[in-house]
Amino acid sequence: MANNLSAIGGVELSSVAKGLETADAMLKTSDVRMLVSRSICPGKYVILVSGEVGAVNAAVEAGSSKAAHALVDQFVIPNIHPQVFPAIEGTGPAGELESLGVIESFSVSALIEAADAAVKAADVRLIEIRLAMALGGKAFVTLTGSVAAAET
Repeated sequence: MANNLSAIGGVELSSVAKGLETADAMLKTSDVRMLVSRSICPGKYVILVSGEVGAVNAAVEAGSSKAAHALVDQFVIPNIHPQVFPAIEGTGPAGELESLGVIESFSVSALIEAADAAVKAADVRLIEIRLAMALGGKAFVTLTGSVAAAET
């Protein structure tokens, strides 16, 4: 796979067993990098992949098809902001905090879309994206920047 991770895609399911089967299908369909494949609260499963836009689209399409009745949500974000990957993986630079902004969602897909939109719309830095694990099903992103930027 090329080093150009220009897209991110994900599938959320209501079944762990179907999630594992879906992750397998997604990886066999196209040349993508698995970012996350795990159970989340409350009893759901999430799969996130990255790679070239076409490959991510194909993987998410295959995953959505395999998930069938267990599909909760799906998404593809082309031209993803590069800060999103380290925020998901927890490898972003700590840096100094100017102010703290928090975005919450019960949907992992919606939360990643919101994090990407926030970092593209305002002069903020993503700190971390938490994917609904041990949080009662809630996902959240923390970010920092000026108070005005963080409130945007």
